[in-house]
Amino acid sequence: MIFPQGLRRRQARCAAALAALALLAAATLAAAGLLADSPGADVAVVLGNTVQADGQPSPRLAARLDRAHACYAASRCRILFVSGGVDPQGMDEAAAMRDYLLARGVPAERIVTDSEGVDTWATARHAAAYMRAQGYASAMAVTQYFHVPRTMLALRRHGVAEVVGAHPRYFEGRDLYSLFRELLAMALYTLRPL
Repeated sequence: MIFPQGLRRRQARCAAALAALALLAAATLAAAGLLADSPGADVAVVLGNTVQADGQPSPRLAARLDRAHACYAASRCRILFVSGGVDPQGMDEAAAMRDYLLARGVPAERIVTDSEGVDTWATARHAAAYMRAQGYASAMAVTQYFHVPRTMLALRRHGVAEVVGAHPRYFEGRDLYSLFRELLAMALYTLRPL
């Protein structure tokens, strides 16, 4: 009977150590995203998110677009590369993002629309290919703070040498879940073959 109790104590200590490690990793990831708030780059790569039934970006997506717009308005970004997928109802995230920026005065020739950015990896691949073709050297990943590090990693893995990040001042309760989800995603993106 002594052995099972000792085993349970070791299991409890291991579980506590793993939980502490996960909390530390999540805090590090959040800090990296929050501190990666850059003033600009050649291309602002804005990652898609939910588009509402009326075709307008969700508040989270609008906050990302407003952050990118501020970069453009301050002449710190030449191009706004908006990337997202098409949802099952046919809502094109990238098109909604483009329309939002056009309505705020960004010239159409300064917006590149990628409707095949179905995930972060695809967006990074498409943005990197566009940048190579156009001769741009630096990218700014514009997304939620917890998503910035993974997006920066994906852009670097696809050959963009100069990558910085920026995030909107927009927070939701679900960010806590998203932060822990990003830990696994970061590990997968680090090991993912090109």
